[in-house]
Amino acid sequence: MRSGAGGPARPPTTVLRQLRDRFGRVAAQPIDVERTATTPERFLKAVLAQTPFPASGSAPAGARAAFDATLDFLGQAKAPGGEPAVFLLDEFLELRTFESFPGLRRVLHDFIAALAASGNRFVLTSRYTARTLRLLRDHSSRFEVIQMPPLTVEDTLDILGPTSHDAGDADYLARTVVALADGRPAYVRALADELQAIREHGGPGGGDAISALASLMAADGRIAQLCFFCYELRLHRARGYGALKAILEILAEDEGLTLTEISQRLQRTPGSTKDYLSWLEDVDLVTSRQKRYSYTDPLLRVWVRLHCRATAPTEDELAREVHRYALPRLPHADDGGSTPTPAPQPEPALAMAGAPASGIIEID
Repeated sequence: MRSGAGGPARPPTTVLRQLRDRFGRVAAQPIDVERTATTPERFLKAVLAQTPFPASGSAPAGARAAFDATLDFLGQAKAPGGEPAVFLLDEFLELRTFESFPGLRRVLHDFIAALAASGNRFVLTSRYTARTLRLLRDHSSRFEVIQMPPLTVEDTLDILGPTSHDAGDADYLARTVVALADGRPAYVRALADELQAIREHGGPGGGDAISALASLMAADGRIAQLCFFCYELRLHRARGYGALKAILEILAEDEGLTLTEISQRLQRTPGSTKDYLSWLEDVDLVTSRQKRYSYTDPLLRVWVRLHCRATAPTEDELAREVHRYALPRLPHADDGGSTPTPAPQPEPALAMAGAPASGIIEID
């Protein structure tokens, strides 16, 4: 799981590492597309420099020729013994970077078509679920899309580790943490680490997840930094930057608004507002249910309420917003976990292509 430089952890990255270990380094090649998709020529060079598979021929000149050579290599490479090669491509949608080069206007469609026609096996990850589903729509028979599930209470208990609480209190704490974190691994880990730090320093509140969340949502807090990274990254991948920020502020004030209600508050036409909302949905920042729009990540909404303003929040404002968010989500101490809480949202998509008997789909 990656969480460097304030960026959100990416469970698919962990899955790719596990798959590489399962198949072996000579049979599977991981490719971090997000880090290497600069120019088609340099991307091809990066792929071939680290490959365990036989590769021959000189690098072609020109963006289109280099991209075609990459597709040929991915589609035709073989593992030892002539077995199909396995490629594990992290954040594959970043190949869209190449569409700014001459002759490359349908990079992602060409890439998916080449993979679908290949006898090799591929695992693709992306943080952008809506874009992934739309891209794979015409090749649904060749790809299986797997949504990374939210963490369970049992997962959270493992992350929290040993505590001084008895079994009942530990279970309640885990249910509280997973509810406040919306089941998202990066947030669960941040809360677990904060609670552990409080316990190690001997301070009170080693089991107070709400206070821990308030600390993490301060301007320099870990979850606040994760939210800021997500907010900026996704907005910069979309169009209409300023208008999209305005809509996020509107939905931070009131969720569940209709298109008409949003357009009135935005003071724009329903037509242009609908475009803006579709661009927010395209990068998974908002979700539409029964024609009403809400944040996909509820903690990001709290962050916008707190930090997208002219002045930094006071400690009282921080505590008030976090309590407002937390109280409806808290499990009852004696309900055994049966109290309904907002359903955690799945993590980004992980798409897999290959022969059904390949074993790639069988992830523990």
